[in-house]
Amino acid sequence: MSAEQPLIADLFEVDKRLTLKPVVDFNSYLRNAFGEGPCHCYRCAEGSDQSSYSHAHNFTFEGRPWHRRFASTAGSDVAQVLKKAWLSYTKADLALIGVLDLATLKTFTEAALHERLLALLPASGLAREIDGQWMLQAQAD
Repeated sequence: MSAEQPLIADLFEVDKRLTLKPVVDFNSYLRNAFGEGPCHCYRCAEGSDQSSYSHAHNFTFEGRPWHRRFASTAGSDVAQVLKKAWLSYTKADLALIGVLDLATLKTFTEAALHERLLALLPASGLAREIDGQWMLQAQAD
């Protein structure tokens, strides 16, 4: 066995934490948090200017329009799924107020879903970006 063999093995080894059910569920949740096409709520149907909304309704991913599924993407819903995945992946509880370690979050979020993640965090009201740092916000019950 050569000295290079362990190094090569590490290159192809997949982090087993990425296959844990809460982490897989979180990625699936992100994939399903948006529906194809523009939002059809009464405000959007009337042609209201989305910039006046407190939370965005319409998004563009992969060059196509998408809308947020409000029934399942309230801040508390996102927080619940995120907390489970965070605990499963890091073995530590996620404090739901304060700085969000986005680098760690992106580690267990599929790369193809990063754009959706960064759209859902502020759209749900769970987090907001302040001076380049993501801050988790308290959720109303």
